Amino acid sequence: MMSFRPAALIHRSLFAILILALVAGCGFHMRGANGAYNLPFATVYLTLGENSSIGAEIRRNIRAYPGTEVVSDPKMAQAIIEVLGESRDKTILTINSQGLVREYSLAYTLRFRVKDNRERELLEPTSIVVKRSLSYNETSVLGKESEEKLLYRDMQTDLVQQMLRRLAAIHVTPLSVAPPAPAAGAK
Repeated sequence: MMSFRPAALIHRSLFAILILALVAGCGFHMRGANGAYNLPFATVYLTLGENSSIGAEIRRNIRAYPGTEVVSDPKMAQAIIEVLGESRDKTILTINSQGLVREYSLAYTLRFRVKDNRERELLEPTSIVVKRSLSYNETSVLGKESEEKLLYRDMQTDLVQQMLRRLAAIHVTPLSVAPPAPAAGAK
């Protein structure tokens, strides 16, 4: 027969409350399911075209941030995001004893940099690479093609989220104003 011990229950409850208070007090907070960050820019210009799938996803994610707007004129933007390259690669990862492919490695690479409207570099050229493996079976080619497309779509979403985390980490410093030059002949 088990005996009920209220003192142990109280100690455990107090311990749990203490742990929660410590975690809350240290400044820890979860990012949240929506992946929201605070971007340090009020206006952003993207060099990607409107028809680019990754450009559309970047625009959609930036518009989701309160206080950040995507503009169509780079002179009106606090930050200009230049996509320097985007590539998708598919390589054989494993083969079976008959020499047939069993698994592919998919890689999606995005290279970009961020400048302000005065051409100051805020983030140097940066590459983000996301990889996934895709098992392959020659009897279900159509299904595997659909799976590959879904994986690339998931990888694109992951790339955009990583890119936005890097944008959120940028610390914008105001331009320093140079002291006026002394007048000619003045000492």
